[in-house]
Amino acid sequence: MPAVVLGPDRTFRRPHPRVGLVLGAGGVLGAAWTTGALASLQDRLPSAAGDVDLIVGTSAGSVLAAALRCHASLDEIVAWQCGDASGIFGESVTLAAQDGPLPPLPHLRLGSLPLARAALLRPLEVPPWVGASGWLLHGRGRHTALRSLIGALHRRHHQHHDHAVRDETPPHWVGGRTWIAAMDYDTGRQVLFGRPDAPRASLTEAVVASCSIPGWYEPAVIGGRRYVDGGVRSTTSLSALSGTNAAEIYVLAPMASTEPDHPLQPYLQLERRLRQLITHALLRQAKMLSAQGKRVTVVTPGPRDLAVMGANLMDPRRRQAVLETSLRTSADALARLDRGLAA
Repeated sequence: MPAVVLGPDRTFRRPHPRVGLVLGAGGVLGAAWTTGALASLQDRLPSAAGDVDLIVGTSAGSVLAAALRCHASLDEIVAWQCGDASGIFGESVTLAAQDGPLPPLPHLRLGSLPLARAALLRPLEVPPWVGASGWLLHGRGRHTALRSLIGALHRRHHQHHDHAVRDETPPHWVGGRTWIAAMDYDTGRQVLFGRPDAPRASLTEAVVASCSIPGWYEPAVIGGRRYVDGGVRSTTSLSALSGTNAAEIYVLAPMASTEPDHPLQPYLQLERRLRQLITHALLRQAKMLSAQGKRVTVVTPGPRDLAVMGANLMDPRRRQAVLETSLRTSADALARLDRGLAA
């Protein structure tokens, strides 16, 4: 797993700059890979991962963002990714076991005709891949396991700290700034739930919206509007940190790869081309932030990770293998990064 750093050297800056943690989209296997990367990244952070100044989560990354902010330990998250049905993650593990690697048959109607039409009429405002999501059929998936998980995490967090469950809407989600990225399914506009300018939503609603892949899951309805997976608009939502006071930013991006492999199978070659496009967009955003004086560390899957992940990031049968590989490769990549910075 490779890692790259863009931005100024902070050797002589104040020792504890504001830290932003960006957790990208990537489906079931992306969450497993990110969990392994988080376990290795923790030693580089000035605090526990769940206590950093700002966390931005997109799709699978939003689930991990919520878990960290609700003070689930990394040990608990690793056990969850290994299929451990005990503890706070138990019910969600049992429910998730009912899900397969393929989506349920969708409804025979378009997901979002307004979005598809907007892409045709305003191509400069609505990128083609965003507009294309409107042409997908309306998904049937319900996110039963995910709703159970986030609700249980939120209740445990507030019962432990306040001995009462607060309203599950901002500013009472969880401690620290937490932004959950989703996309308005009728306009294609990115929404960062948890920001002051975003629609009001519960933590569970926000995470479900961020994970609602068009064509696979039904859109999440919040305040009368429909929202889908934030990864459609941006797989990391990294550019949202522009203008913030986060000076040290760590990006875990399971759908990118700064060191891709070269598979022979045509379907994997197509997947790698998509990764290249995502990687180029991610590095452009990182360079933009580094030009603002921010130091951006980008960590992505490498060849060993990609070999285990395959092409279907929603295949739960590969989850533990991806996690175990990431635990090894992430430590190696960050060690190489340290050696490179010291040279």
